[in-house]
Amino acid sequence: MFPSRSRSATASAPAPFYEKVKQAISEKIASGIWQPHDRIPSEAELVAQYGFSRMTINRALRELTDEGLLVRLQGVGTFVAEPKGQSALFEIRSIADEIVARQHQHRCEVLTLESTQATALQAAALNVKEGTPIFHSIMVHYEDALPVQIEDRCVNAEVVPEYLSQDYHQTTPHAYLSLIAPLTEGEHIVEAVRATAEECALLNIKEHDPCLLIRRTTWSATQIVSHARLLFPGSRYRLQGHFMS
Repeated sequence: MFPSRSRSATASAPAPFYEKVKQAISEKIASGIWQPHDRIPSEAELVAQYGFSRMTINRALRELTDEGLLVRLQGVGTFVAEPKGQSALFEIRSIADEIVARQHQHRCEVLTLESTQATALQAAALNVKEGTPIFHSIMVHYEDALPVQIEDRCVNAEVVPEYLSQDYHQTTPHAYLSLIAPLTEGEHIVEAVRATAEECALLNIKEHDPCLLIRRTTWSATQIVSHARLLFPGSRYRLQGHFMS
């Protein structure tokens, strides 16, 4: 049998070499020595700098990439990733609250705010008959100067009759709907999509850049209040959820 190791001895064991490399790289990013989009030294250069094996350096870079701190492009190099905001996945929150919580500035550009007749797809999403009068809005949400979400929402006009008269530069649809028709249930459908040319222009992204799409339906009591199509630029945003069993 191997001799037992005390808890204190285990706790004081030195960190693996790859963790030391990860910590050193993370500190350079956190301190601003390496800025977003900067190309960091190659594996060979890091081997020479730290004196560890190529396998150790490779593992450190691979794990930092998985954690979202680095971006590795085969044949090109390894770069510091652009910091990503976080959006609640399981908890329904206002994007404005999320942005303010990160100590950034939120603003909203309203593109469409109208009364219309439900198309077949909108009627199915709201569980109303096709042709039923509904409200429709399209907005772009900004975090500081960057567009981070296109919100395309249809609303049950019978449940929320004053939806069109609100100032969405001062509040958000989510905040107003939560006040008028308190949410009791929500559904998220999340998928990776390619944005249209118009959406790319609104989000200031390239044609083939990946995007994250949330289709969100919310209920108040037994009635569907709204259905929203929330499109995020994948390079600037990630979805995060926390839940307990």
